[in-house]
Amino acid sequence: MTLVHLIVVAIVQGITEFLPISSSGHLAMVPKLACWPDQGLLIDVAVHMGTLGAVIFYLWRDVWLMLTAVTRIGVGRRDPGVRLIIMLAIATVPVIIAGLLIHRYAGNALRDLVVIGWATLGFGFVLYACDRFGSTRHQAKHMTRSSALVIGLAQIAALIPGASRAGVTISAARALGYDRQDAARFSMLLSIPTIIGAGALAGLDLVQTGDATLQTDAVIAAGLAFVTAYIAIALMMRWLRRASFTPFVVYRIIVGGGVLVFAYTGAQICSG
Repeated sequence: MTLVHLIVVAIVQGITEFLPISSSGHLAMVPKLACWPDQGLLIDVAVHMGTLGAVIFYLWRDVWLMLTAVTRIGVGRRDPGVRLIIMLAIATVPVIIAGLLIHRYAGNALRDLVVIGWATLGFGFVLYACDRFGSTRHQAKHMTRSSALVIGLAQIAALIPGASRAGVTISAARALGYDRQDAARFSMLLSIPTIIGAGALAGLDLVQTGDATLQTDAVIAAGLAFVTAYIAIALMMRWLRRASFTPFVVYRIIVGGGVLVFAYTGAQICSG
């Protein structure tokens, strides 16, 4: 990888991982539109670990609350830390099962520009509808098990590149009546076990290829992804204090439409 390629991949991953615009879709589009080879598993794992560090650092109070509550699981169900662990566990199980099945049987079959374009566009409209018409009568700290399960089932759609894990989980939470900041916060907390699981799966594949040695490129990519992800999270949460998800919807419509035009017209950027 060239330094420019490395920087672009790390920054794209960092910015898009927690915004409702799809990191997987953007990472799949980068090599296709820039005429670069795929960045490979090592860099994929590195940038995901970078974004994992960013969300843990930003939500350290919630993470610490859960860590200190581990010893109290089974003792008091009203403990806020235990309750949060239970909600995240319920919401994570569906995507783990679906993710393992897709990883085994589908592989990279979904990393197609037509799929990415339609998913970016379609789930953008879903986000707009849920955000526009969803109420704000609930708070994440009062989340029920049924709500967590619905959000978890919605997360399965994020396995489609372009759908956006953050986008579908935020859409589900808004449809259930959770306010924008709480919807985004729960979505980010839900990303922690998801990223760990995806990273472990990719890491296992990496070990099997025999190319698991730590490299300077991976360290640089992880660091850049960490910084950009943290900035993106902070800016989004500040924005949601007073505004809606509409700008992200507009962005998705523009990008999704552009990708579909490119895919259906058969335009060739790369040659040779």
